[in-house]
Amino acid sequence: MRIVLFTGKGGVGKSTVAAGTAALSAAAGHRTLVLSTDAAHSLGDAFGSPVGSEPTQVASGLFVQQVDAQLRFEQSWADIQRYLLSVLEVAGLDPVAAEELTVIPGAEEVLALLELRLQVLSGEWDVIIVDCAPTAETLRLLALPEALGWYMQRVFPTQQRVMKALRPVLTRAAGVPMPGGTVFDAIERLHGELDEVHAMLTGPEASVRIVMTPETVVLAEARRSYTSLSLFGYRVDGVVANRIFPAGGSDDWRAGWVAAQDTVLAQVDQSFAGLPIWRSVYRDQEPVGVDSLATLARAVYGDDDPLATPSGAGPFRVDRTGDGAVLHLALPFVSRTEVGLARNGDELVVTVGSYRRLLTLPAGLARLRVAGARVEEGELKVRFRDPDDQSPIETTRTGGAP
Repeated sequence: MRIVLFTGKGGVGKSTVAAGTAALSAAAGHRTLVLSTDAAHSLGDAFGSPVGSEPTQVASGLFVQQVDAQLRFEQSWADIQRYLLSVLEVAGLDPVAAEELTVIPGAEEVLALLELRLQVLSGEWDVIIVDCAPTAETLRLLALPEALGWYMQRVFPTQQRVMKALRPVLTRAAGVPMPGGTVFDAIERLHGELDEVHAMLTGPEASVRIVMTPETVVLAEARRSYTSLSLFGYRVDGVVANRIFPAGGSDDWRAGWVAAQDTVLAQVDQSFAGLPIWRSVYRDQEPVGVDSLATLARAVYGDDDPLATPSGAGPFRVDRTGDGAVLHLALPFVSRTEVGLARNGDELVVTVGSYRRLLTLPAGLARLRVAGARVEEGELKVRFRDPDDQSPIETTRTGGAP
């Protein structure tokens, strides 16, 4: 089953392009669901049809769903929230204020991804198009499953054992209720579900598509998104440059915009070389409705297949060598000095800007030692050798010590 996620800076027309791609998919005979995890929920406006928290049919083979994040939050967070409320009640906090404090900022958007998991597992769809929240929120969503996995594997088992052994003592001593089995079960279940989401979205049939407008600030964010998505192992399969002013006419104001956009579009071609770059002209009226959206998508993609499965190994791969192995991680637009790298047991800690990925090494690499690292042509390469091989470590390295 094909999964395509659309992301981009707010206001670039991301939802419209996602809806158009879904309309084109359904027109080609694929049973298609377009799912919104964006709290703004503008898909109903794009299709000109009321849609709800369950898949709503808007055309033959085309269904739209705006995820009820609050419902998913209550279903997945209820046991944990009840425990937190009991602790705050003992502390004498006002019940209304306590309820506010037990809601983690951004949790609704994260839990919205669990609806994607349910729809994938349902087997009802050939194609799922996801209209994601704007870029920053999307990256937070996609980074969470792996981060929570680290906690569950290393901290959670020990914490669970300690709490089970000390619960009677701590409860009597502090007067605060200690978490019971249902709380731990809820956390473990949440981790398992998010881990499945991560596996689905980093699989060979899933990819992310960046939508942008030809503006300098938007291009800068699109480049950062490409870097961060690659860091966390997500495939970017193309870029849609939207709302391009058509050339022609004698209006000086429009001519100025055309010239400015041409400059940025040249930078887009250079920045995303090797990826499909689709262009969409600024239309004289907003496309609303299935037919108008499908017409827009046909103009954007031309003869290309908008649902083509990405080729290649993806942003992460390991190549075996005669004396060990080389780990490759795509980091487009990143220089050597911008990458921090550290080894912590069987983990490789990669830092790029404000993002950090704790990369659990495959068993075959975990037993090897890091012999050096470098960034070349937008790719981090980490060389591993056998522990018994005491050859000198390569001197050309990233900003952090391996």
